[in-house]
Amino acid sequence: MLISEAYAQAGGGTTDMLTSLLPLVLIFVVFYFLLIRPQQKKMKEHKAMIEAVRRGDIVTTAGGIIGKVIKVQEDGVVQVEIAEGVKVKVLKGTIGEVRAKGGDIDDEDKAEAKAG
Repeated sequence: MLISEAYAQAGGGTTDMLTSLLPLVLIFVVFYFLLIRPQQKKMKEHKAMIEAVRRGDIVTTAGGIIGKVIKVQEDGVVQVEIAEGVKVKVLKGTIGEVRAKGGDIDDEDKAEAKAG
C-alpha cells in the first residue's frame, strides 16, 4: 500500500516541472530585454554609421585619433588626415564616432575652444 501512494503522488509531477522551469524562462526573457536586445540595437546603429562615412567627415577612431576622411576604399579601409600632410589608413570598424559631416578639423577645435 505504501508503494501505490508514492506512485500516485509522483503522477502529478507535470505541474511541478512547469513551475520549476518558469523562473528559468523569466530570467532568460529579462536578460534578453535588458542585455541582448540593446546590444544588438547599438551594433546595428554603429554599422549604419560606418556605412555612411563619406569623404570630408570628421571622425574619431577607437584609439582616440581625430581626423578628416580623405578617401573611402571599397575594401573597408579609410584614409584619414590627422594633421596637415599626415595621412593614415584605418579600418572602417575602428571608427568610433562621426563627429561632423564635412568641415575642417581646425574649425572644430576653434568651436571647442570657444565652448570650453
